[in-house]
Amino acid sequence: MTHYPASPLHLLRTLWRHRQLIADMAWRDALGRYRGSALGVLWPLVTPIVMLSIYTFVFSEIFQARWHGGSSSKLEFAIVLFAGLIVFNLFAEMATRAPGLVIANANFVKKVVFPLEILACVSLLSALFHAVISLAVLLVFQALVGGGVPLTALWLPLVLAPLLLFCLGMSWLLSALGVYLRDVGQTVGLAVTGLMFLSPVFFPLSSIPASWRWVARLNPLVFPIEQARSVLIWGSAPDWREWCLYTLAALLLAWLGFACFQKTRRGFADVL
Repeated sequence: MTHYPASPLHLLRTLWRHRQLIADMAWRDALGRYRGSALGVLWPLVTPIVMLSIYTFVFSEIFQARWHGGSSSKLEFAIVLFAGLIVFNLFAEMATRAPGLVIANANFVKKVVFPLEILACVSLLSALFHAVISLAVLLVFQALVGGGVPLTALWLPLVLAPLLLFCLGMSWLLSALGVYLRDVGQTVGLAVTGLMFLSPVFFPLSSIPASWRWVARLNPLVFPIEQARSVLIWGSAPDWREWCLYTLAALLLAWLGFACFQKTRRGFADVL
């Protein structure tokens, strides 16, 4: 019987050994969905531009919305909302694809030499590709009409690093469960929709009553969304204490998710 090690060292070695394969598969995955379309690779750029334009018009002209605790700028709400959606969409893409990740690549399952554990990394890089393009659109828009981009925006990669670890762990866990329990995909879809409205995407954390904020902080999207806005828009440094706690939790989940994937993968071929 094949043994699949679940140690973090084995994972790091596997990812490094197959780094070129991961990059190639991620590139094909990111662009493959646009193959055959008229705009082709321009779609990842067109989509965020159109969505940001819609948000700007709706919230600044129709709703006349203002972000609680922000300035009186008409465009600020759209910028703040779009920043939160970039983080949320990164998480949502990973979560919704995870349950079907192994199932969609069933042809790889019976190939003993193929490292199935890299599929989560491929999915993450593909999601990051779209997130980076959306972020570039936001930064250009903010620089032109939002009063400039603060230097603290350079902290963003570090702020989002724990979320990426969290997404990897979640992807390994859900992709393993999705092989045995096909209802996981529908359940995750409902959960992601609920999280969109329970996370501070459309509102700041400060608008939640103080007695309920500790409950809200259990939401894994609260920290990255709030901190991403702090460094991108408000010009504040990250909360390093919370960052350390979140990173430790993300590392634990990443290892647990990977261990679960490795322990259950020997039965994938029998189920599929």
